[in-house]
Amino acid sequence: MDGYTVHLAMAALVGASLVAVSAYYMHRKTLTQLLEFAKTVERERERERDYNTDGDSPQHLKKRRSHGRRKGNGYYRRCSASLPDVTVISGGGGGVDGVEKRNGPLHVDGIPPGLPRLHTLPEGKAAGHVKRAGNLIRPTSPKSPVPSASAFESVEGSDEEDNMTDTSKLDTTYLNTNGNAVSGPECKGLFENLSKQVNANGEQIPMPASSMIRSHSVSGDLHGVQPDPIAADILRKEPEQETFARLKISPTEVPSPDEVESYIVLQECLEMRKRYVFKEAIAPWEKEVISDPSTPKPNPEPFFYAPEGKSDHYFEMKDGVIHVFANKDSKEELFPVADATTFFTDLHHILRVIAAGNIRTLCHHRLNLLEQKFNLHLMLNADREFLAQKSAPHRDFYNVRKVDTHVHHSACMNQKHLLRFIKSKLRKEPDEVVIFRDGTYLTLKEVFESLDLTGYDLNVDLLDVHADKSTFHRFDKFNLKYNPCGQSRLREIFLKQDNLIQGRFLAELTKQVFSDLSASKYQMAEYRISIYGRKQSEWDQLASWIVNNELYSENVVWLIQLPRLYNVYKEMGIVTSFQNILDNIFIPLFEVTVDPDSHPQLHVFLKQVVGLDLVDDESKPERRPTKHMPTPAQWTNVFNPAFSYYAYYCYANLYTLNKVCSVPNKVLFVDAYQRPFTIILF
Repeated sequence: MDGYTVHLAMAALVGASLVAVSAYYMHRKTLTQLLEFAKTVERERERERDYNTDGDSPQHLKKRRSHGRRKGNGYYRRCSASLPDVTVISGGGGGVDGVEKRNGPLHVDGIPPGLPRLHTLPEGKAAGHVKRAGNLIRPTSPKSPVPSASAFESVEGSDEEDNMTDTSKLDTTYLNTNGNAVSGPECKGLFENLSKQVNANGEQIPMPASSMIRSHSVSGDLHGVQPDPIAADILRKEPEQETFARLKISPTEVPSPDEVESYIVLQECLEMRKRYVFKEAIAPWEKEVISDPSTPKPNPEPFFYAPEGKSDHYFEMKDGVIHVFANKDSKEELFPVADATTFFTDLHHILRVIAAGNIRTLCHHRLNLLEQKFNLHLMLNADREFLAQKSAPHRDFYNVRKVDTHVHHSACMNQKHLLRFIKSKLRKEPDEVVIFRDGTYLTLKEVFESLDLTGYDLNVDLLDVHADKSTFHRFDKFNLKYNPCGQSRLREIFLKQDNLIQGRFLAELTKQVFSDLSASKYQMAEYRISIYGRKQSEWDQLASWIVNNELYSENVVWLIQLPRLYNVYKEMGIVTSFQNILDNIFIPLFEVTVDPDSHPQLHVFLKQVVGLDLVDDESKPERRPTKHMPTPAQWTNVFNPAFSYYAYYCYANLYTLNKVCSVPNKVLFVDAYQRPFTIILF
């Protein structure tokens, strides 16, 4: 251990010695360079003084400038705090005198070569001391040859206070605005004018702008160029009165060529849209006169059905789209619709238009304009609308009609309502056979015993059917919320209409919700119920469940949602192609439209249906369809078609269905579907 310490100490000593030696040589080299630089600067100044002296001999200048400013018994020198004192290091007599003897006069605070000469007052006039008033002017500095506004500032406490002279003994040499010295009578007259600016009480009178020395920065002064006297005279002039000229600019309504091109493209898109929009033969507001729009019309017999005749229309499915003919022998299609190739070509054109930069800019400006116009409307008419709202009798936020949309029928009740219903059924009907599982029929009590639950254990938190923050962007967790207590068997018992008890519990729960809506009187709802497309009998099962349980309310309408689950059904072997899905969904609708007697309950139920909706997780990535996509009959792979693929075939079939329903000579036009079915795409 001792040997290691000795070696460590020797290594440290050798390292410190090397650092000290290198620092010594670096310091010596730096001092040598500083001395050489000081000698070079002094030679330049000496050469400049020999050629630029005004009336003084070089010997007189050397003698006069060799005297430093005295303060006490020593010399007062300006030096840098970051550089060594080269006057002491150079040796030889010490101080400034020693440097003079070897290298000539050395002035530490001199002017660098290339700048104009500093004009100062003669040495002989620099004796005495006086308080500085506002009319004393500081000499120019090397950085600013022209007197600046700081010449009128007080210099109390400065290091030059001892060298200031009395006004009576001040030399008549004055600096002009252009940097030249003024002497003689001109300077004397100037100081007389300055002295007249003091009144009898000794107070200074503000000088007019014409008598003040103006400070201007001349671009050429720092480079040894004298300022232009003409420019100086212009700067000395009084500021003239500013005049303003009003520009007459007439706004032009002519758009730019880029905007014209954007308008043409957008107009083409609007014309393209007209080819796809369905229009009724008779406008809805012309079909009947609504005398009291604020109250829903009561229907005393919503489930009454009277036999109706069959229409002569004939339809057949071709390439995923139903084609309608006047009769079975007719070959002319009544309601042609754009084919898939045209639809996808137009879709790609719209997508290219959306991606264009000029279109995006124009639309962005248009939206901003509309927003500002709306804000202007609020500023002008908000108070009027508020007064009109207050003047409406018997209307406020609580008794104005409100509509709840995008509500799934299985979630139409709140969690507290569902909890009360489950507890009441477990208490009143525990021996009701409700499910068939694992080859055994189970009662409601046995189901809860298999789950190790009792009515006392149930609460809202355990039920866990409330969509919270955990379901945000999580479609899988959102679907799990439809399982009470996380159990699929409870969902099948209480929230399904196609089960062992034929949906009796869900029907009773739905009636209670309808009763609450009727009691609130001003609350409407649009409930969504699913058709999966696994078989054609789904429409009849749903309609029979609605009609048999008499689920009707003036405050409720139904919307059919179509889950995009082709890939699931394909893997399960339920369907063989996408064409099976379309057949199971749309063929029953056309059958009941052409012949209501074929599906009487469905005919009654469709009077309460307002549209169809495609539902699935829209965040899933999918490929965009091309204009040459396979037909639905050819789509036999296990991959789910894209959203736009679903959308086209749903649109094309609904367009044709609405055209059939709107035929004037059709029996169903008056009694059945008073409004066209719509497709809602999310």
